[in-house]
Amino acid sequence: MGGRQKVLVVGVGVLLVVLFVGVVGVGRQEGGDPVGRHSLVELLGRVGGGAGAVDPDSVQAECAEAPGRLAVVGDCAVRVADPGGLRLLILRSPSGFAVEAPAPGGADFTLTDTVTPAEDGTDAVARIAVDRPSIVMLRCPTGCVVTVSRQ
Repeated sequence: MGGRQKVLVVGVGVLLVVLFVGVVGVGRQEGGDPVGRHSLVELLGRVGGGAGAVDPDSVQAECAEAPGRLAVVGDCAVRVADPGGLRLLILRSPSGFAVEAPAPGGADFTLTDTVTPAEDGTDAVARIAVDRPSIVMLRCPTGCVVTVSRQ
């Protein structure tokens, strides 16, 4: 390996370390606590173009009041049409709700989560990765309105 090649390899290595430290540092507050559970992932998604959101018109459910608006009382099966690649099904509600969805990429397990509104009153948000036609179960025992969002 020639001198120029060595300098180039070392330079690329240093650049990668600086980028890694910079990306990890962006996701932290002054005290070193993570800003959010997904800060690094969201930042990398924005830098790399990220997965787009599922089109609300491609979502169907028996509990649908209108396109992109679901009135969930108890359980509701939400059917997502083939998104044509990896996309995020973004669900928002002023009330807490539970979701159950198949893992993307053909993995043989189901993901479950319960989301609640933030302390500042912002909506509960669930972001579910889908890469094929899927059925996502929503659960809201006391009733809630969930919207399918593009953001």
